[in-house]
Amino acid sequence: MKNFSHFRACLCTAAAISCLAAPQPAAARSYHPATSYLVKINGEVFRQQNAGIRRAPASLTKMMTALVVMERCDLDEVVVVSRGAARETGSRIGLHRGEKFRVRDLLAATLIASANDACRALADHACGNQHDFVVQMNARARALGLENTHFANACGHDSSGLYSNAHDLARLAERAMRLPQFAKIVARRDMRISTLDGRRSFYLRNKNRLIGRYPGAIGVKTGTTPNAGQCLVALAEREDRRVLLVIMHSRNRWGAAPALLDAAFAASSPRHAARSVSEPATPARREDEASPEGTVVPDQE
Repeated sequence: MKNFSHFRACLCTAAAISCLAAPQPAAARSYHPATSYLVKINGEVFRQQNAGIRRAPASLTKMMTALVVMERCDLDEVVVVSRGAARETGSRIGLHRGEKFRVRDLLAATLIASANDACRALADHACGNQHDFVVQMNARARALGLENTHFANACGHDSSGLYSNAHDLARLAERAMRLPQFAKIVARRDMRISTLDGRRSFYLRNKNRLIGRYPGAIGVKTGTTPNAGQCLVALAEREDRRVLLVIMHSRNRWGAAPALLDAAFAASSPRHAARSVSEPATPARREDEASPEGTVVPDQE
């Protein structure tokens, strides 16, 4: 009887091990839903996938933060770093409570380095506290017609009340890029800022790897959190063509972005247009289109 019990136990153990070793269905292996992306050429939709699905936008939220700050504050106003800003988590540059900066410098830290402490300092300065600032963010979203967007904090921390979709983020980016100072900041590869008294300075390097590496890239913002995955809004210009790309919930944005941008520029080139002038733009990715896992932009960080 003991031998039989021992045999049965071994059999159960072997079965359990074989189940663990057996290949799992693709759906079981991957917990990431399909990536969302939207490609626009000169304001018109060229390709899209899941672009209407609400997702966590991560630090793409900072585009709205910057827009609200620029519309409410003078760029040379002095910001005193708040206690809440100094305690911010995630991506940060290490601001100290009580330090003073110009609005323009904290905007650079927010958009180039995606610094949460700089972003929070701007929110607290503009409206006195983050709660009231978020109210203004949502009011601005409604004014822009962003029907699938809601903000819960200024920085983009994961929250059930923070969501957007690719269409809304494209519209937000287009509006923000109309502000000369916003466009100037997001096009910079790097810069240095300092406290008002000059005692501390900070080197900022753009987290958007396309800037200075992908031909024609002029913006705009990256974002990454556990819920959001890798997010990116990119803008590139060549001659009279302007391509805007939004990627949400990607696992390889630096592979996807160049492939999608390349496809858009190739399809909108004068030579291609002459050859296929009657071909309508197709929202979904075609079989002959380069996969959004194309040429990787080298990681120099």
